[in-house]
Amino acid sequence: MDTQQNTALTRALAEVPGPLPTSGVIHITLPHTDRFTVVGNHLAQHPELSCTAVGIAVRIQSLPQGAKVGVKALAAHCKEGEKRIAAALRELEAHGYLRRVRDRLPSGRIITRTVFCNRPAALLHPRRPAAETPAPAPVPAPMQEPAPVPVCIPTAAPPAPEVPVAPPAPSAPLFVPRVPPPTAPKAPRRPLPQPSELTPELDRAATAFLSDLHRHAPQFTLSEDDVRRLVPGVAAWLERAARPDAIRRALTDDPPHPLKHPAKLLTYRLTELLPPAPPGVDDLATLDRPRPRFTVTPFQTCEDCDRAFRSPTPGRCRDCRETRAAYAQAAA
Repeated sequence: MDTQQNTALTRALAEVPGPLPTSGVIHITLPHTDRFTVVGNHLAQHPELSCTAVGIAVRIQSLPQGAKVGVKALAAHCKEGEKRIAAALRELEAHGYLRRVRDRLPSGRIITRTVFCNRPAALLHPRRPAAETPAPAPVPAPMQEPAPVPVCIPTAAPPAPEVPVAPPAPSAPLFVPRVPPPTAPKAPRRPLPQPSELTPELDRAATAFLSDLHRHAPQFTLSEDDVRRLVPGVAAWLERAARPDAIRRALTDDPPHPLKHPAKLLTYRLTELLPPAPPGVDDLATLDRPRPRFTVTPFQTCEDCDRAFRSPTPGRCRDCRETRAAYAQAAA
């Protein structure tokens, strides 16, 4: 079996045109008749994309229309994990190969479509149609000396003034990446919250809380330096009347697996999930203040026509009062 493979390889190398290089790769190109995808060198040899991003792009380009290309769908068929696939998709989106657009269906429902372009540079710089391509200038024929013919030379008219032609307005790019590239500067992180005053009681309570955290969540085992650095953040939570069990649930629930840097995760959650300060006495007094009451005029029944009308006291409706007033005026 090995001899047949070596013989086939030797025969294929013998058919490679030209002399074989002494180093580097040797291409044995066999024509594809089915199940193949055309990939441009701008993608296969992209200087800024990672090999994972190039492989994911080739994978997406080989799939049929309507195929699922989300992170979980790709991770189900690839050996790379979800984090590497998500990073590769962000690279492709940053360089214009992948784009997510929101579209409204006739029913009113809004969906997100994933669009993959195999040549994003062609969308940014579209080719001019053939009708707009200027025709080549005709080649003038060789000049021949004409026969002497009497010609009446008219008076030359003044040349028409040249009308300045405004340059074409730059067209907006058709494919703008919405995700910043990985090399873009990141926003500075928010500092760890600090209490208004780190009293000895708060310091002891926060230190005991962090030192005891590994008993409830073994993956959150902290060093002494981590405990001292995180004490102000926990003290800020305790100062805002947060209970220790509530702080523990907020900091340790649903951690990533595997958890490599527990101190960094605690720093992020202490900063981003900080509860609001408790309301003051004046704010609570505002809540307890009685609301203004509105007086509603009750309904009454007219003594003459039994019609319902609003009035603070019983009596007659407006129409009956006007009728009685008219009768009294006529009798007078």
